[in-house]
Amino acid sequence: MVGEAVEKGATLADVAERAGVSPSTVSRTLRGLSTVSPQTRARVEKAARELSFAISRSASSLVTGRTGRVAVLVPNLDSWFLGAALAGLAPALNAAGLDMLVYSVTTAEQRAEFFDRLPARRNADALLVVSFALSPRERARLDDLGMPLVFVSQHEQGRAGVYVDDVEAARRGTRYLLNLGHRRIAYLEPADPSGFAWSSRARLDGYREALAEAGVDRDDELVRRVADWQGPSLDAAVGRLLSLAEPPTAVFAETDDIAFRLLTVLRGVNVPVPARMSVLGFDGHAMAEPWDLSTLAQPARRLGEAAAELARQVIQDPATHGERHVVLPVELVPRGSTGPAPGARGDGGKGEAGARNRG
Repeated sequence: MVGEAVEKGATLADVAERAGVSPSTVSRTLRGLSTVSPQTRARVEKAARELSFAISRSASSLVTGRTGRVAVLVPNLDSWFLGAALAGLAPALNAAGLDMLVYSVTTAEQRAEFFDRLPARRNADALLVVSFALSPRERARLDDLGMPLVFVSQHEQGRAGVYVDDVEAARRGTRYLLNLGHRRIAYLEPADPSGFAWSSRARLDGYREALAEAGVDRDDELVRRVADWQGPSLDAAVGRLLSLAEPPTAVFAETDDIAFRLLTVLRGVNVPVPARMSVLGFDGHAMAEPWDLSTLAQPARRLGEAAAELARQVIQDPATHGERHVVLPVELVPRGSTGPAPGARGDGGKGEAGARNRG
């Protein structure tokens, strides 16, 4: 009988007959409902395994109104951070009995098509928006989906989210450099015309706030945007910083990827790191330790895991999704790419603002 059922394709009725229960009990069991006794559940699951039967998502959705899938919107699949976040998200969703459907929107055309069509509308029970800067129109379109939204690695007021405090983290990173005696601290940020780099403003705000707290005059010449951090745009930005009448003694790079390229450029022009120029990154990239890069490490994988749990919660109770927020910590990891400012005393910059802004 087993071979015959597998060959023709076992049905829910076949499982019910073998387990000695009704088809509705099989449905409830395989959908994980708690109304089934442990003994009956074990009998149904044993029959289903013997018949190689699994309830389909489409059949289940007809009964529950749910697909058992979570859609994920990301700006690309190239960055280390997004890869690490998805690596935490996928197994956590799987453990919760949820499949993951990824929409990678990498061009302006794909972006326009996604928000016009909203393909996730009937394909998922919730949408996770990961590090994706939204225009007001796009935000309104997502509200039209009629499904719970969870924002990952970004804070949206009144929306469920898992994120780090980018402003506070950048403030702490800048204070760290100030406490090392640096007063000329440059900032390198990515210039993304498509608006994907949503975190730029928050981290830049934190940098500027820390300088203001320390009484350091704002110098916009020290803030440089790089259109292509792997190419000539970053090289040119470094050249402009080094050609200033008073060049910086430290550079805060908005991402570790920018910091890696910056280290390469500085070493190529024989600027000693950190003796003449300290470099601080942000992200906690897997290669930060081999590069000996000081960085503000955010828990990328943990963000994905927490997002999966939050998605499960808002699917179960959509009415409260806007009240659910998870803020994860960022750790400052000092390494060999940062050191005291040239000429600074070896006391961690206790003079002036250093003592006030130890952090």
